[in-house]
Amino acid sequence: MPHHVARISAALFAGLCLAACGTSHPFYAPETNRGAPPVPRRLTAPQPSIGERATVAFAQLEGWGQDDHVAALRAFLNACAAARNADLAVACGRAEALGVADESRARRFFETNFRAVRVAEPGLLTAYFTPIYDARTKPDTVFRAPVRPMPADLSSRDWAGQSGAAYPDRAAIEERPAPDALAWMRPEDLFFMQIQGSGVLVFEDGARAKAVFAGTNGAPFVAVARPMIRQGLIAPERASGDGIRHWLADSRGEAADAVMRLDPRYVFFRLAPDDGQDPAGAGGAPLVPGRSAAVDLSQYSLGEPLWIDAVAPTLSGAFPTYRRLVVAMDAGGAIRGAARADLYLGRGASAGSQAGRVRHTLHLWRLVPVAPAGW
Repeated sequence: MPHHVARISAALFAGLCLAACGTSHPFYAPETNRGAPPVPRRLTAPQPSIGERATVAFAQLEGWGQDDHVAALRAFLNACAAARNADLAVACGRAEALGVADESRARRFFETNFRAVRVAEPGLLTAYFTPIYDARTKPDTVFRAPVRPMPADLSSRDWAGQSGAAYPDRAAIEERPAPDALAWMRPEDLFFMQIQGSGVLVFEDGARAKAVFAGTNGAPFVAVARPMIRQGLIAPERASGDGIRHWLADSRGEAADAVMRLDPRYVFFRLAPDDGQDPAGAGGAPLVPGRSAAVDLSQYSLGEPLWIDAVAPTLSGAFPTYRRLVVAMDAGGAIRGAARADLYLGRGASAGSQAGRVRHTLHLWRLVPVAPAGW
């Protein structure tokens, strides 16, 4: 999910680590590949088996008439720089030719340049965000978790899991000294930032920096919500991002460390200036809160518009529905399959609180480019 804040989605968090559609999602949230290098895309649209004949009229999409198509068009244009699909590139040219479009023209653009194709099976919508956390330049009894840079002994070959020997897991890495620590954080904050894949750090003097995804130890992500529920540590309805983070903070020490070490995956970072902007997605284009989604890039092209209709949330306090046009702009380690999406909701605590409650049944339509009359 990533370059930006990275699904795991959190990637992500809709439920701290429950599986969804065959993928593990941290606290139900995924991790996107924040900071990972852009994924090369094919120039023709992928052809997954998702019911290409299931074309529906836009008027049949519940909520289509109420969506903000001007905002959707801005998001689509923003993603055009990352589009690798030739048909999408043509649609991007038509969008750019519109100039400043009002609601009517923006809606008509989508209805004349695309057809809506239903993804056959229902799936899962989760959400992710860019966390903003306090940090320190030196450790103390509370800020004791080091933000570690990519180790010199961790090669790209090791990271890809091709060396034949597993790199140390979270528990082993945390036992190592950290003389090269980039910053120091509360352990639960670092854990959540590793799930999201990136974040913004605020130091004691007010200085801010982006913690950018640099790589992982190559271990698979393991969600912690289910084992916490099984052990009676947290009630299922409270296993949201906020719920799990509060438990970890209240149990800071050996108990919380033991829970976090259930996930062997460890994320390393680099620091960069904080420009106050949302992070870039997998194609390098800046993410748009509420309009950018992380998807499985074996199923979709970067820049592809999608209509999401997400209902029936499983976590308390969630918005009842998410119906809107979004754009595929990111990827995530836990985002697998055609009926799976991770919605980017922005920066900070408010976005994080909302993201941690998104675990909705997803009905999804892809918008396939067509040649409108007269072109």
